[in-house]
Amino acid sequence: MSHNAFHDDDLEIVDARLTGRRPSHLETQQYAVDTDPDAPPEGDRWSSWDGATHGPKPRPAWVITDLGAVEADLGVLKTGKEADVHLVRRWVPGSPDRDVLMAGKRYRSSRHRMFHRDSGYLEGRRVRKSRETRAMRTRTSFGKELISGLWAFAEFETLVRLWDEGLPVPYPVQMSGEEMLMEFIGTPDGQAAPRLAQVRPDPALLPVLFEQLREAILRLAELGWAHGDLSPYNILLEGDGDTARLVLIDWPQVVDVIGNPHGPEFLERDARNMCEWFTRRGYAVDEGLLFGDLMAAATSRW
Repeated sequence: MSHNAFHDDDLEIVDARLTGRRPSHLETQQYAVDTDPDAPPEGDRWSSWDGATHGPKPRPAWVITDLGAVEADLGVLKTGKEADVHLVRRWVPGSPDRDVLMAGKRYRSSRHRMFHRDSGYLEGRRVRKSRETRAMRTRTSFGKELISGLWAFAEFETLVRLWDEGLPVPYPVQMSGEEMLMEFIGTPDGQAAPRLAQVRPDPALLPVLFEQLREAILRLAELGWAHGDLSPYNILLEGDGDTARLVLIDWPQVVDVIGNPHGPEFLERDARNMCEWFTRRGYAVDEGLLFGDLMAAATSRW
């Protein structure tokens, strides 16, 4: 039997190995240790804002930059070949009005990505060192790592530029490592907006939606770019009726129409994919006319 000489209550300390009984709650609390003193008071992690590359200013009012904010992963919204998109909540504990949902795009490492489609898109992109260019061309392990990072940061930079230009894209909140956080397009309760391929809009809405699309990709062509993989699967339909709007997503493969020798082919394919969808839904549009307008816009600055 021993006594604790450092407490006035003279609490008897019993070795449970000798008596076979479990320690009392008071005995346990006296020797409790915080095994993770740096953990946030709520959520999965502290806010990842600090140290990340941030989106363009002025920022939307809903963006939370408080270093005392916390985050939680609420599940997967979408899986893909190059990345998975998660629903991420960021909030400030004790401040109910500082609570937002975001989409977290997590890019796969070079070991888990598919590189057979990269070469056509990457033509026209430049890296500074010839060693890096050779590694990317020959698909060495180092080259695959470069490509993986190039695709991830290219999407963030593209969204920053397009947001600044007023195109209908999600606001890019931040880029950190292999995760990009951006505006969540959906309802406050976490219901994601459907892809255009999943819906059948009212026939009266189709001309409005096509004009939204045409205006967006024409402005994109004026900047010298093509989406490169545009289809009804890479467009979200937010809202309905008079408030319905298209939001273009998935930009890692954005193509320089002039600098990439296959640029016009990508541009034509984007136009064809979308015109075919509208025609199948009952609103006939001329893909040749749209492609001609896009090429004229892309070459107008030369």
